[in-house]
Amino acid sequence: MTISRNRKALLSIKTLLACIAVFTSIESVADEQKAIDSLSEQILPVSIRSVLKHRNISGDSLSLYVVDLKNSETLLSWNEGESKIPASTIKILTTLVALEELGPNYKWKTDVHLLGDIDTDKNTLQGDLLLKGYGDPFLVSSRVWQLIHYLRSREIKNIDGNLLLDDSFFKIVDYDPSAFDNEPLRAYNVEPNALMMNFKVINYFFYPDDSSKNVQIYMDPSIEDLQIINRLSTVDGECRGYQRGITISPNEKYNKFIFSGEFPRDCNEYSMSRMALTHNEYTYGLFKSIWEESGGELKGGWKNVKSDIEVEPFLSFESLSLAEVIKSINKFSNNVMAKHLLLTLAAEKFGQPGTENNGRKVIKNWLERKNIDSENLVIDNGSGLSRKARINAKQLVDLLVYAYKSPYMPEFISSLSLSGMDGTMSHRFNNEELTGMAHLKTGRIDHVISMAGYIQSQSGERYAVALIQNYEDIHKGFGDEIQEALLRWISKQ
Repeated sequence: MTISRNRKALLSIKTLLACIAVFTSIESVADEQKAIDSLSEQILPVSIRSVLKHRNISGDSLSLYVVDLKNSETLLSWNEGESKIPASTIKILTTLVALEELGPNYKWKTDVHLLGDIDTDKNTLQGDLLLKGYGDPFLVSSRVWQLIHYLRSREIKNIDGNLLLDDSFFKIVDYDPSAFDNEPLRAYNVEPNALMMNFKVINYFFYPDDSSKNVQIYMDPSIEDLQIINRLSTVDGECRGYQRGITISPNEKYNKFIFSGEFPRDCNEYSMSRMALTHNEYTYGLFKSIWEESGGELKGGWKNVKSDIEVEPFLSFESLSLAEVIKSINKFSNNVMAKHLLLTLAAEKFGQPGTENNGRKVIKNWLERKNIDSENLVIDNGSGLSRKARINAKQLVDLLVYAYKSPYMPEFISSLSLSGMDGTMSHRFNNEELTGMAHLKTGRIDHVISMAGYIQSQSGERYAVALIQNYEDIHKGFGDEIQEALLRWISKQ
């Protein structure tokens, strides 16, 4: 059943229930649930109601909104004004505002200053080398290698002094990587830093040793200040189980890790990515490792500094463009990169250091200027890795409708995952009728699942859609079924 009507005439579930209660006898939670079920039978498509009923999921856990982009008419709405935890769909707001405020060609920089003279006979910097970061969210190993290559091409082979690290462009206060879900080693919990390299993550590769019961561990990048103690052994069995039986025990400084447990021999190779060290320790370790791999020598250690150098840098290394960066943020739901966007907005609009509070102000001011409803909207850190963030389905769709008319529409839409083809949607709807028909941002944390984006129906019409569900265990697959039912229903309109 297609529900098409003027959106101003729509009422939220709670408002409808309040009206019904005046004329009926809704007195208990059970009565209220019956009323909600009755309403859902009149509004929600059969396929969605079937999933809700089969999985015994409350209808009021669901919020959704669908708008026809051609005429702005509401195709379907349910509880669309109820603010909920959005998970990563809030990244739509952060990336859209960044595109509008900074422009798609915006680039971060990492400045290099030489604090000493260069001995041209020995190709040696007789002093310290200063790195000042301006928040590049994608300064991964390959990009660090490029930066070092540019330095080496200017006849610098050795550094006699220290590596000075200035990360003062962002202000990070009391960040606890274990606060969200008690998983401090997970890459998605890495804190932002204006001189972040490679997301502060180590990739570990595990191989069973055929000649013994041992397991070989390789790490990339290889950082000498990171200590690995290998207590793994192999056991006969299939390659399955949580972390393949591997337990990781870090010390308080995250510079020493003990790997223990029994690793299935049938695993020819297994890999995992985990956070390590502090940002400055990691940056120094990665820089030194790549510098020495390229044939140079770095004699000193590292120091954190706040520089006030006003002269032009010896080298200013530019990042990828914002249009390219938001593809990684939205397609692969990169949390720390989204947080960098919020802090960058703050620093660019209110001056450095960039803070979360000023980043939220930039977004709130933008919403006000664009006359987009922000009532009860809570941005928090801009990534969606939060239990505090709040937005409703209609607000998400309002953002999508605005973005569709924006001059930067192509850059924004191309940053979203393409159904069945890439990003977080690469394994959903592949090799079937919905493949390539939807550009979507998905979201998932414990007890929360969401999606927002665009879908083209079989008739060629395009729709903006948003769906948020907050319900116990909804992230364990049941929410995917409801999302699929909605997308398939829209595709047939």
